[in-house]
Amino acid sequence: MAHTDTPDNQGSPLWRFSLRTYRQPGVADACIALQDECGVDVNVLLFFLWLAAEKKLVPALNARAVCEQAALWHGDVVAPLRAVRRKLKGGSTLIERNTAELFRTRIKAVELEAERLQQEALFAMTANLEAEPAESVEAAARAFTPGAVEILIAAVAASAERHRAQHADRDHRGNQE
Repeated sequence: MAHTDTPDNQGSPLWRFSLRTYRQPGVADACIALQDECGVDVNVLLFFLWLAAEKKLVPALNARAVCEQAALWHGDVVAPLRAVRRKLKGGSTLIERNTAELFRTRIKAVELEAERLQQEALFAMTANLEAEPAESVEAAARAFTPGAVEILIAAVAASAERHRAQHADRDHRGNQE
């Protein structure tokens, strides 16, 4: 989810929740890390956290269906826009830097609108989504945690292994010189 100055009184309750949550200290960085390092769709994550804040728990089978439906829009629209925006961040060899930055800003606005549309579609799903009441916000949020924790553990382990391999390779090259 891109940074935004959109007013908190526009859009669905999910969108307003997402804006408020994303603006809290450390949340944007955590979301970007989950997105970039673990492949998490932040809009889906925020959807499930919004449901948790409403003390609603979505059974795993239904949660998987939500993820599958959201993945289509995310993969076809949101992710490509993000990739173009990020590619332009360093400037362009053809276009003057300020012009490229203005274009990048326009793409960022379109990316944000694509995320908002995804969240509005997720919100619309709640009318037909089977959810169970949860004892607390924490209990509802933790119900989604086991899979996420496994993803995080795998990502940390893979990162640590790459780091070790890089150091071992550097040490090996250094010993050969």
